[in-house]
Amino acid sequence: METAPTEDALLGGRVRLLQPARGYRVAVDAVLLAAAVAAAAGDRVLDLGAGVGAVGLCLAARVPGCTVVGVELQADLAALAERNARLNDAADRMRTVAHDLARPLPPGLAAFDHVATNPPYLAAAVADPSPDPSKALATVESSADLTRWLAVATAALKPTGTLTIVHRRDRLDEIAGHLARLGWGDVTEKHLPPAARVLVRARSGAAVRRQSPPLVLHRPEGGYTAEAEAILRHAAPLAF
Repeated sequence: METAPTEDALLGGRVRLLQPARGYRVAVDAVLLAAAVAAAAGDRVLDLGAGVGAVGLCLAARVPGCTVVGVELQADLAALAERNARLNDAADRMRTVAHDLARPLPPGLAAFDHVATNPPYLAAAVADPSPDPSKALATVESSADLTRWLAVATAALKPTGTLTIVHRRDRLDEIAGHLARLGWGDVTEKHLPPAARVLVRARSGAAVRRQSPPLVLHRPEGGYTAEAEAILRHAAPLAF
């Protein structure tokens, strides 16, 4: 890492977060994804594409007693995620491994109650990658494309588990199609206007798509809505 990381805060200061000063930095997508995971105390959660651990940290802050394993391609970000777990006194129930999803998951990373994932949003064929190598890896598909990402996620779940994804709205049909072919086609969608993002929760089953009421993020006059503020600042769960 070229420069010292910055320390920032999430969930109104409940989470302290070390992250690179330049390149890809955590946005509200990670907080919304963590809020949408229907975890309970005792559940095991796999965070694919963990970055510096923001999703797992937010989830651990909201759900005492759950455990989170993160998988991250970039070794320096995985190391920061480990530091962040210690910084937030969560090292006893959070760990992050550096691993390329193009390869099989390491032994023991299976039978999770939930998988949460924020895959790179852009397909390599249509992307204009950032000149920052770390940011490019975080935002553009590389060794593992979306098909592979979803296959790894569903294979790591218990049959009764849930997969929660945040992604671009314009790739929703693609995501639903992949999940149906994998046998995880029971899909609920939650739009996040005005953002061009969507949350998806998938369960094992035949292909069916449902709409959950949207979460409106911003008021017309500016600022977050009360519902978004409760999630982003006060660690409220995101209702599906």
